[in-house]
Amino acid sequence: MPKPAKNTICIWYNRDAEEAARFYAKTFPDSSVTAVHLAPGDYPSGKKGDVLVVEFTVLGIPCMGLNGGPGIEHNMAFSFQIATVDQAETDRYWNAIVSNGGEESACGWCKDKWGVSWQITPIALTEAWTDPDRAAAKRAFDAMMTMKKIDVARIEAARRG
Repeated sequence: MPKPAKNTICIWYNRDAEEAARFYAKTFPDSSVTAVHLAPGDYPSGKKGDVLVVEFTVLGIPCMGLNGGPGIEHNMAFSFQIATVDQAETDRYWNAIVSNGGEESACGWCKDKWGVSWQITPIALTEAWTDPDRAAAKRAFDAMMTMKKIDVARIEAARRG
């Protein structure tokens, strides 16, 4: 058995950890479901033989989905931030998450149908708001503040002035 990662992100799901992990694996490259573990006995929100833990990776980051049951809600205090290279990649990830029962938020944030937050962040945006020309950075930042999904062309235009 391979040695487990020293640090793994654990995400609590009501009961859909395997469905979520399989969605992430098909949506993002370098992502996969690596193991599905069944409960060895009954537990407060499930029975012996139910899927209890799912091991998976998202863009190479080791994760564990725990079917811990109801009562725990995700919030924006935790999110996956995905750096995208262009508008096509931004659109692909954003649309996959939102069209699969997720919801849009502001400034490049969205939430998947399980309530996990995602920041779909074009590299052009990060470069723009860290521009040493602080006026250019402010223009790009102000443009971002009006967006849900980030529009790379509008960010670049705002940066140029």
